[in-house]
Amino acid sequence: MLRRLSAKAAALVLLVTVIAAAFPYALAPHDPFAQDLARRLRPPAIFPRGLPGYWLGTDQLGRDLLARIILGARVTLLISLSAVAVGAVVGVLAGLAAGFRGGWLDGVVLRLIDVQLAFPLVLLVIAVVSVIGPSLPNLVLIMGISGWPRFARLVRGSVLTVRTLDYIEAAQSIGASSLRVILRHVLPNVLSAIIVYASFEVSRMILLEATLSFLGLGVQPPTPSWGGMIDDGRRYIGITWSLSLSPGVAIAAVIFACNVLGDELRDALDPQVAQD
Repeated sequence: MLRRLSAKAAALVLLVTVIAAAFPYALAPHDPFAQDLARRLRPPAIFPRGLPGYWLGTDQLGRDLLARIILGARVTLLISLSAVAVGAVVGVLAGLAAGFRGGWLDGVVLRLIDVQLAFPLVLLVIAVVSVIGPSLPNLVLIMGISGWPRFARLVRGSVLTVRTLDYIEAAQSIGASSLRVILRHVLPNVLSAIIVYASFEVSRMILLEATLSFLGLGVQPPTPSWGGMIDDGRRYIGITWSLSLSPGVAIAAVIFACNVLGDELRDALDPQVAQD
């Protein structure tokens, strides 16, 4: 159960975002791709010059801003969650192998982690995307690979602690294979740490995707993305502030909600906190 009011509010924000991502066309008040230059760059409906029914105003092509933010939620969550899944799978497998087997394999994984973390993340992703192109599968793959070292380092540290416990040695002493010991005894004990970190990683991937889209290396027009919408609004900030502010607020709200729920998960899955 969510104990804090902030956690309940965060859960509500994420629930609304997921529903918007799942049913964007059913919830959007207008067609997010319909253009009408006669109504371009209008402020939200409650302000002077605002159009009735266009609650967040319109963009430079007269498209409904609210509808595009709702559709952009699908793009943002799809890319971010897929990237976290890719990074988690690669990182968890590498961390389990390195932590449990040790030896030369541990050394190789650690060196790979050090090499990748030595490069600034955003610059590394920008360089790779610039070379291979900003398609949706490429974005998911590149963003996911950029996140595996952190998962691997977290899992490796947890496995180094777990593998010395008595029941692990007992399982090995009766002839259990390494794969069975990892899947049945080691992985369940590090799963809570993986879940908590993944919740924080989602917010980081949302911010990274928005950064790439803002720079023109993310989702390409006319498909709406929150980062790309901020970039569009930047050119018209002197005419209407809502064009950049609205998607920026959406990004901030979802990232804040992910971080708050991550804190709640960490407290719930920590035995010492739970006892208190």
